[in-house]
Amino acid sequence: MSMEQFPPLMFAGLIIIMLIGFPVAFSLAALGLGCGLFAISQGWFPPEFMAALPQNVFGILSNDLLLAIPFFTLMGSLLEKCGLAEDMLDSMGQLFGPIRGGLGYSVIIVGFILGAITGTVAGQVIAMAMISLPVMMRYGYNMRYATGVLAASGTITQLVPPSLVLVVLADQLGKSVGDMYKGAWGPSILQVLIFALYTFILSRIKPHHVPGVPKEARTLQGWALWKKCLRGIIPSAVLIFAVLGSMGGLPGIDSAVCTPTEAGAMGAVGAFVLAAMHGRLNWPLVKGTMMGTMRITAMVVFILIGSRTFSLVFQGVEGGQWIEHMLSNLPGGQIGFLVVVNIFIFFLAFFLDFFEIAFIILPMLGPVADKMGIDLVWFGVMLCVNMQTSFMHPPFGFALFYLRGISDTLFKQGSLPRKVESSDIYMGSIPWVFMQLILVAIVIFFPVTVTAFLDKEKAVDMDQATQLLQGMDTGKDQDKGKDELSSDDASKLFAPEAASAPASSASGAAEDPNEAVLRALQQEGKK
Repeated sequence: MSMEQFPPLMFAGLIIIMLIGFPVAFSLAALGLGCGLFAISQGWFPPEFMAALPQNVFGILSNDLLLAIPFFTLMGSLLEKCGLAEDMLDSMGQLFGPIRGGLGYSVIIVGFILGAITGTVAGQVIAMAMISLPVMMRYGYNMRYATGVLAASGTITQLVPPSLVLVVLADQLGKSVGDMYKGAWGPSILQVLIFALYTFILSRIKPHHVPGVPKEARTLQGWALWKKCLRGIIPSAVLIFAVLGSMGGLPGIDSAVCTPTEAGAMGAVGAFVLAAMHGRLNWPLVKGTMMGTMRITAMVVFILIGSRTFSLVFQGVEGGQWIEHMLSNLPGGQIGFLVVVNIFIFFLAFFLDFFEIAFIILPMLGPVADKMGIDLVWFGVMLCVNMQTSFMHPPFGFALFYLRGISDTLFKQGSLPRKVESSDIYMGSIPWVFMQLILVAIVIFFPVTVTAFLDKEKAVDMDQATQLLQGMDTGKDQDKGKDELSSDDASKLFAPEAASAPASSASGAAEDPNEAVLRALQQEGKK
């Protein structure tokens, strides 16, 4: 066997070993070490190559960005258990309930708001199903619509900033978390609008599927109703804007005053404050949220260690070059690459969690996308939109499992008039999966949905830089005292946007001004 034949076998072994069902972190580590020993025995790389593994593991544990994961997890876990979801769903349901599809609109809006402050699909689906499913069944909502909107609204949390998925994607792609958050706002809002549009069309075509709630069923009206709505929305909005704004994750904010880890810590403190405001802050709540945070953080770290073990060996046998050659030669250029990658991720998400996809598959795809000139923020947000579907795929979607479990519990408790059939849950999810895939297509063919909210990078006019530097050298010979660029001259080096740079300036691509000036100086030295 030659080394050229080994990367495809390693990749096939990766797929098989993950389908076995053994914990992925340990499966990856075992596969990576086994393949590494085989590669050493074949002489493809020396034993000393594996000495880089402990350094890689230490690099994982010393990564400050990953400290944001336990903070955001703690914040979300606290908020999902403090009664915020119940208050918001009750008030929104009474506000929108009288119109056709009103309960559906309220679930979608509350799912969006909760997604921005909790970040956990399981807790969100369970909390919303406990409150909304009995009400929807009581007033005659179509069962498949009810289960579908509850599961889909819970998965929005994976895309809405400050999503934990976006933190992981930013780390793996080497991009700013703030930029990733800014890029995700466009698709997040579009997702909510697509869900709401589907509900509106259904209310017109089949009004009996989404009937309005009788006005006499409302227990609150007027200012009392609006007061309850605002009591849940305003503190949540303040927390969201404080966390995202401080790290530059909101459109229009060009600078960050704290790191993602510091913003996560501030969010966790804010979650304690909100829990206290709702009168739910007690020791059992704090203990439960800390235990959940510990489990998720440990899972992430072990998956990272296992994936790093596998990727080290995979790169050692030139697996990265195999992936690059295979994907960069696809027909259709960038669009062909993005379509194939999204189809691959879509089917892979049937079996893998988003953490596993992000840590295992993304390091293979990111360098290829970068070399093809694809904006990595756009690429990461697009994959995040795609990975939403991993929670909705019949029959393995976790959101469907959560909905199945809580519906059975509610039926046994007598909260539901009849049992929710599995066929209703699975068939009800299909339209919502298609809507998520429509959003993937929109993001692929209209990158502006992501890039519109990003800061415009400045490009460097290399010809102008060279001329100014030549003038500076001439000035030195004539007048030793004038050896600095004036502020007016320096401002001429930079175009307002990358698109306005001449064709000779690094093919119109934006780059770091310091690197551009350094390169110009080196060219002058060679002359």
